[in-house]
Amino acid sequence: MAVDIKVPSVGEAITEGVISKWFKADGAAVRANEPVYELETDKATTEVVAPAAGVLSITAKEGQKVAVGSVVGRIEEGAVPVAKPKETAPPAAVVKPAPAIKAVAAAEPLLSPSARQMAADAGVDAGKLTGTGRDGRIIKEDVQAFVSQRGEKSASRSESPTIEPKPAANDRETRQRMTTLRQRIGERLLAAQQNAAILTTFNEVDMSAIMALRAKYKEAFQKKHGVGLGFMSFFVKACVEALRAYPAVNARIDGADIVYHNYHNIGVAVSTEKGLMVPALRDAGRLNFAEIEKGIAELAVKARDGKISVADLQGGTFTITNGGVFGSLLSTPILNPPQSGILGMHTIQKRPVAVDDQVVIRPMMYLAFSYDHRLIDGREAVSFLVRVKECVENPERLMLEV
Repeated sequence: MAVDIKVPSVGEAITEGVISKWFKADGAAVRANEPVYELETDKATTEVVAPAAGVLSITAKEGQKVAVGSVVGRIEEGAVPVAKPKETAPPAAVVKPAPAIKAVAAAEPLLSPSARQMAADAGVDAGKLTGTGRDGRIIKEDVQAFVSQRGEKSASRSESPTIEPKPAANDRETRQRMTTLRQRIGERLLAAQQNAAILTTFNEVDMSAIMALRAKYKEAFQKKHGVGLGFMSFFVKACVEALRAYPAVNARIDGADIVYHNYHNIGVAVSTEKGLMVPALRDAGRLNFAEIEKGIAELAVKARDGKISVADLQGGTFTITNGGVFGSLLSTPILNPPQSGILGMHTIQKRPVAVDDQVVIRPMMYLAFSYDHRLIDGREAVSFLVRVKECVENPERLMLEV
């Protein structure tokens, strides 16, 4: 019996997508609920699983645009792929029958999309990898570690040097199709600059208090809640407090109306191999520090593993982006429409500052707040950023909500 593999609905406004990759070859054995192909839309990338176990028959090629609900392949339940016998064989050779593929497929390791691509590019056998991700899943870092270790071993074998292939002399350019997600990101960023009056104000924050608090309680926090205590939870809390004080920053423009949000869905920018994604942490104002840290970690894993849903990316009212993880000292973030504000965090750098008329060395971070000047006045914008600064420099205010 054949079971159709269809393009799932991944969001109300999404009617089509592109098959970016098949994880299994045509005619291969697959397990039920095993990822078989990757669907790329203008919102996110989604892994689609097999609806049944059997032999895969592919009807839509990689790179092909497909409509939601259309059939892209089929699975023959109960069928067993058998290797075709050779027409001729050397007289002295003994031709063994091809073994049937059975439950061995069930032992295949599970790889994240990024890990699968990296393993294929490096020629790594997935069976030799050990997964450190959730439920033993092989992640990109596992492949990197294996390739690095293999490289060290290869370097020590002087008797059999490996000659790397060199590109042809005329290969001066490489053309690659821009992903649907990357195209959509570009369109949204361009639209944000064209359709909003974006202005940025800056300030700097002394991170001493937060760093001392984390150093004192990080082990107890990790032991009790099972998650690390990072900087982001403090900034989420600080932004929520500032948004409550200045609700226009948490609003959006809808035609001739201003829509004020009485909730705080904080978007947290996550860098992935597919591009920048901004999943929203729902009702962040109702969450404690541990719940915020767990929520951010879960969204980041989903985004990087290609598991993020359209629903995760919608409904944000304010965004935080942290270029500091890449070493950025200062930048001007672009709005995430239809939101009216975005906070940019940057790298922490020890600098001399004046405290009580004395020059001291403190860990400082520049903050950048970009806002839509059509809705938010300069006084509100500066006051919002000062409130964030006060909350971060005095974390007890976050605990007491004052």
